[in-house]
Amino acid sequence: MQSPILLPEGYKYITGPLVSLGWVVFWQALLTGRARKQAGIPYPQMYAEQAECKANPAALKFNCTQSARQTTLDFVPIVVLGTLVTGLKYPLLAAGLSSAFSFGRVLYTCGYKTGDPAKRIPGGVISHEAVTGLLLSSTYTAYQLFRSL
Repeated sequence: MQSPILLPEGYKYITGPLVSLGWVVFWQALLTGRARKQAGIPYPQMYAEQAECKANPAALKFNCTQSARQTTLDFVPIVVLGTLVTGLKYPLLAAGLSSAFSFGRVLYTCGYKTGDPAKRIPGGVISHEAVTGLLLSSTYTAYQLFRSL
């Protein structure tokens, strides 16, 4: 017997930001592959060595691009879970925070891939604030759901 899944009013709004997060990660993968090729860093080497970075500016840019992608991947499970849980009661808040995270990661990546790590900070601030908001709001939402049992 099939049971319908009833989604809360407005839950559809979280789908766009979650899909856009997938596109951000895909874009970062393309940038990383391009930077790897330009720097001549072979697979499976994750990062260029210090000596390679000193001798080749493209190697430093590769490391920065790879780091931007890796730190984004570190946050993806938190963002997805936080968005899904928060969206159960506060879909517009969840959509806004998730969108802010993706926007922040684009700024972060654009700044970091220049090879100047200081340029990543504005995007880092935006994305970290968004993650913190998702953690807090999803915790509060879970608390509310358990209280209503």
